[in-house]
Amino acid sequence: MDELYISLPVVLYVLGIILLIILIILGIRLLKMMSKIDSIINDVDDKVKSLNGVFEIIDVATDRLSFVTDRVVEFISNFFMKLFKKKEKEDIIDE
Repeated sequence: MDELYISLPVVLYVLGIILLIILIILGIRLLKMMSKIDSIINDVDDKVKSLNGVFEIIDVATDRLSFVTDRVVEFISNFFMKLFKKKEKEDIIDE
């Protein structure tokens, strides 16, 4: 029984040291992987920034197209409203 009290802490210390070494190795690998991920993110960010001009041109074009279509729809709706108002006025005058 006395041997168990002596050998068990030694085994636990050895296992703890092994676990600590494994965690240190995993931490170093994680740091290397994070630096690679950071460089990939920076590359993607640079590419997105280079496309910002294209997206801005598309945004301006869609805004202008929307403005033109709004004006056309407004003109057509006003035209039909004037037509129907004239018919209503003629109907009221005829009665």
